[in-house]
Amino acid sequence: MLLGGVSKYSTAFGRVWLSMVFIFRVMVFVVAAQRVWGDESKDFVCNTKQPGCTNVCYDHFFPISQIRLWALQLIFVTCPSFMVKGHIRYREMKDLKYSIQHKGQHIYAHPGKKRGGLWWTYLLSLIFKAGFDAGFLYVLYYVYEGYDMPRLSKCSVFPCPNTVDCYISRPTEKKIFTLFMVVSSAVCIVMCICEMIYLIFKRIEKFIEKRKEEEIMDFVETHEMKPLSQPKSQYRSKSKERVDPTASNQNITDSTVEEKPSSWSTKPVRGGWSNNRTDNETSSTAAVLPNCRV
Repeated sequence: MLLGGVSKYSTAFGRVWLSMVFIFRVMVFVVAAQRVWGDESKDFVCNTKQPGCTNVCYDHFFPISQIRLWALQLIFVTCPSFMVKGHIRYREMKDLKYSIQHKGQHIYAHPGKKRGGLWWTYLLSLIFKAGFDAGFLYVLYYVYEGYDMPRLSKCSVFPCPNTVDCYISRPTEKKIFTLFMVVSSAVCIVMCICEMIYLIFKRIEKFIEKRKEEEIMDFVETHEMKPLSQPKSQYRSKSKERVDPTASNQNITDSTVEEKPSSWSTKPVRGGWSNNRTDNETSSTAAVLPNCRV
């Protein structure tokens, strides 16, 4: 239920983490590890007949059983996933109540979308997962003084009369399983860190895109948009006559002068043709040439 409920809200790194936990850790723990360890106190043997010495030495070397430590680790590591599932369920219930009260309107378009508070809940769950795994790895290393499983252990704890030799059953097999669980825990920590980096970078990218959109909207609101070119109507001549746009002003002036009608005119008169001028032109000619007849 947890695998199916959380995987659809997780990223690719989160799905890899879930696969590592439930396949390489839970299945190995349930199927193989419990049978390998079994009841260790009976298989722990010391070369002494002193009453209580074997039990004391066993408690000294194994203050907590590795198999029980891994069980606690799996419980603590998987619990943060319920935080995300619970937050999504809370959003769904809140959206359902809101839609009933407001006639089908919704608060969240996608309740499982990692935005707002759900993003922080998801990030916090990743921190808890990586923290629990790292903490249990440190406890395992500190309690057993490393991840090795020695074949022979020397014990001199009271009530042992002297230093006695104690033997652990199947040390090589237990060492292999211990290293396997340690490596799988380390891979899960790396997956959590990668997912945290992925979420943070995606959040920064969305923030930058939103900031750019706001800057563009502010620029559009504060600056008036003008057309890049003038409308075609401004290039049209106001007169009905069509003008060649390639002609220069001097050519247009010369053509206008040529088309202007001459002030000279000839009229037919009795006995031939005669030039006809206006009175103003005659007077001006007489003024220029006073000695000539007109």
